[in-house]
Amino acid sequence: MDHMFRRIQYRIYDLINKDKKGMWASRLYDWYMLVMIIASIVPLMFIEDYPIFTTIEWITVSAFIVDYIFRWLTSNILLKRGWVSYLIYPFTPMAIIDLLSILPGFGLINPEFKLLRLTRLLKIVRLLKLFRYSHKITMFFRVLVKERSVLLSVLVLAIFYILITALIMFNIEPHTNPITGEQTFNSFFDAVYWATVTLTTVGYGDLTPVTDVGRFISMISSLFGVAIIALPSGVITASYMEELKEYKEQQAAEALKKQEENPEKRDELEEPVLSLFSSL
Repeated sequence: MDHMFRRIQYRIYDLINKDKKGMWASRLYDWYMLVMIIASIVPLMFIEDYPIFTTIEWITVSAFIVDYIFRWLTSNILLKRGWVSYLIYPFTPMAIIDLLSILPGFGLINPEFKLLRLTRLLKIVRLLKLFRYSHKITMFFRVLVKERSVLLSVLVLAIFYILITALIMFNIEPHTNPITGEQTFNSFFDAVYWATVTLTTVGYGDLTPVTDVGRFISMISSLFGVAIIALPSGVITASYMEELKEYKEQQAAEALKKQEENPEKRDELEEPVLSLFSSL
């Protein structure tokens, strides 16, 4: 009985996890879950609530529940800690995301609770489930973790520059535009907001300096912002290309290993090629 349960566990584990063995059922399951995730987000794109949205919600939440149960039942294979895995798994990051994706469907959170429209925001969490089914997104996050020290240094530098320029602008700029009479830099937060959008070279134009010193600082901030944005972009691009190269080499190594494990299949693939060259 225990042996049969273990076999079922491994079958489920191979089905619900990323396709590594060429299982068509695993690929089909991945696509099915992707469709369920996207469908669950569609109602958030409308202001009005239509009856079809309730049906979509129940179908998608049911799929999420089954997926959560499957992953919890096979957590001992994933975490490799015996029966303790069943206790640890609910507290892993992806399991928490899965649970937060399920809760809004049961109405466990009062829909009348208006603070940031928490129920609708929790449904947006379902998009994070996409990370599990995309190699490229997972690869991108590995790049961010790998280059975290460089990116953190750039972030600290940017925050420091934003605070410095915000302090300068807040103290040298008049709080009321002498030409239009409109309020400008009425609070320190306004100055931080201006410094952020200027540093990122966005510049919405809703807050603009009116003094010569303020305009000069705006010019410096725009130029400095180009360098701030270009630095992490180059680091991420180089690291991503390196990660992509390693991924392709790993895929090639796995394909070669499969050929070595199945020499008969390899011979079958080589025969048509050899016959083609012999005919030439």
